[in-house]
Amino acid sequence: MQQKVIIITGASSGIGKALVYEYAHKGYAVVLAARNISKLNEIHDDLSSKGQQSLAIKTDVSKIDDCINLIDKTIANYQRIDILINNAGLSMRAIFNNVDLEVLEKLMNVNFWGTVYCTKFALPHLLKTKGSIVGVLSIAGFLGLPARSGYSASKYAMRGFLDTLRVENLKTGVHVLVAAPGYTASNIRNTALTEHGTAQGESPRDENKMMSAEKVAKKIAKAVDRRQAELILTFKEGKLSVFLKKFFPRLLDKLTYSFISKEQDSPL
Repeated sequence: MQQKVIIITGASSGIGKALVYEYAHKGYAVVLAARNISKLNEIHDDLSSKGQQSLAIKTDVSKIDDCINLIDKTIANYQRIDILINNAGLSMRAIFNNVDLEVLEKLMNVNFWGTVYCTKFALPHLLKTKGSIVGVLSIAGFLGLPARSGYSASKYAMRGFLDTLRVENLKTGVHVLVAAPGYTASNIRNTALTEHGTAQGESPRDENKMMSAEKVAKKIAKAVDRRQAELILTFKEGKLSVFLKKFFPRLLDKLTYSFISKEQDSPL
């Protein structure tokens, strides 16, 4: 049988990097996409030393030509795509009243449009393999997080887009999963944008108390195998929050405000 092929965006660190190793271990040819080509090459070299197939492609998902190039090179090298995981993402931490609009535009370009671009050009190939499209969201894709207006908006948009694709492809065999990790140990809070678009630098939370990126990757891979429509991780920040959003929205607003306001140097 021909080796299966997976594309993972945001593959240079965090959940994306963990997904790379998870799927390489499962025997997939892994296409690594991110802006930091040096980090991608380090991962590629490590996989090659273990006899595992991979291809590193420098990709800024907010640029349509980069997304076209990513798909074209994948097909040129492997002739197929079985899974696309839209994982590349940016966060932010600033009150909407104070934030520069360019920050919100940047988040939408990476998180939402990056997902749209990569999915658009991969879809014809995924239709042939009856493959899977995955969007790595956040609990911010289910409830509004204060001081993360652009982040929540972009993740809501991703969820709406992917939920629609699932319905459109009910008869084609293409599988669509939206995966919402809770707080995960990664560098997304370090690279989160401030009100003027600079990187936050230091995480305001204790990363050691969060779910590991490796555990998240295993759960996402299992959900893909089961062809689930939705995956919400962690109980307190994830499943309970979604439940409260549906049945006790005012209570959730108060709890969410209280939770975020206790962050170190909270903007609230």
